[in-house]
Amino acid sequence: MTAPPTNLELRSSSPDDTLRIGRDLAACLSPGDVVALVGPLGAGKTQLVKGIALGLGVPDSRLVNSPTFVLVNEYAGRFPIHHLDAYRLTSASELEALGFDEMCAGNTVVLVEWADRVTGAIPAAALWIELSVVSDNERRLTLRTTSADLAARLANRARLR
Repeated sequence: MTAPPTNLELRSSSPDDTLRIGRDLAACLSPGDVVALVGPLGAGKTQLVKGIALGLGVPDSRLVNSPTFVLVNEYAGRFPIHHLDAYRLTSASELEALGFDEMCAGNTVVLVEWADRVTGAIPAAALWIELSVVSDNERRLTLRTTSADLAARLANRARLR
């Protein structure tokens, strides 16, 4: 049975704030979690991924880059991180051909930018984060999940509010 979606809205006032939110979100993530990121160009998806990676133990945010042309980057943190960019993909089957199911089944956290392009491949219990541009510096992050476990982990993180 799928739980009703849990929604949480956050605001970022700068790229550094988006980085901090990512670090805070990382404390909520466990191996096996999939984070699906959605938003227009320049909304801060990669900046949020950098923060998550730092929070998961990647030592330097400069090691984290959008994998637009290579499609998948792997980072070593407390556990492996797979960072995918689906911008150039046209279907869920193309994502699956990259070994996406195996990535999701492993002892990893999987972060997918442009996840709305491959919705059919994203697990039902994923954490969806929609980044919206409010102004030049301000962003609204809307977090949604149907995973009761992940929702509880998010609710227990007071700094996210």
